[in-house]
Amino acid sequence: MDGVTHLTMKELEQGLDDVRNSPEDEGVVKLIVRRPDVERREVLAEGELHPSEGLVGDNWKSRGSSRTPDGSADPFTQLTVMNARCAALVAQDDGRWQFAGDQLYVDLDLSEDNLPAGTRLSLGTAVIRVSEQPHTGCRKFVSRFGVDAMKFVNSRQGRQLRLRGLNARVVQPGTVRVGDVVRKV
Repeated sequence: MDGVTHLTMKELEQGLDDVRNSPEDEGVVKLIVRRPDVERREVLAEGELHPSEGLVGDNWKSRGSSRTPDGSADPFTQLTVMNARCAALVAQDDGRWQFAGDQLYVDLDLSEDNLPAGTRLSLGTAVIRVSEQPHTGCRKFVSRFGVDAMKFVNSRQGRQLRLRGLNARVVQPGTVRVGDVVRKV
């Protein structure tokens, strides 16, 4: 895709220390991406987060979920949040982060040890809660970043660090902007 060569497992592992050095308690929102339709991305300077809509204008709600009995959207996977350092590593170019498919990219340690399920994070004037449902990626992630990238983020260590990111839901509506502080509540 885009003439980009996918990184090997060895190259990905060489970038792991930088990801591990992400701040634990307070970081920064680096990118906000709305997905208004399948395969469409809108990079935003600011977004509205709402408990019933997720990121307003995103297709999360209309797309639904195969995990719910009736196919409706899963409220526990309303938002996907990815570590910005990991996105930079696998994407190799800032302009390609959005292809990971997440809505929020933050410079913050997303590991299970640092942010167990139930942890609340404030971003701008909104608050989100980390869900238990793991975020593991899909075949699109493989086509965009390579098989080794998928294996890397879903390895035992990758899952513990949540390299593919985490699922969350909005618990307090508000506005989030690129550059806003994201912190544990």
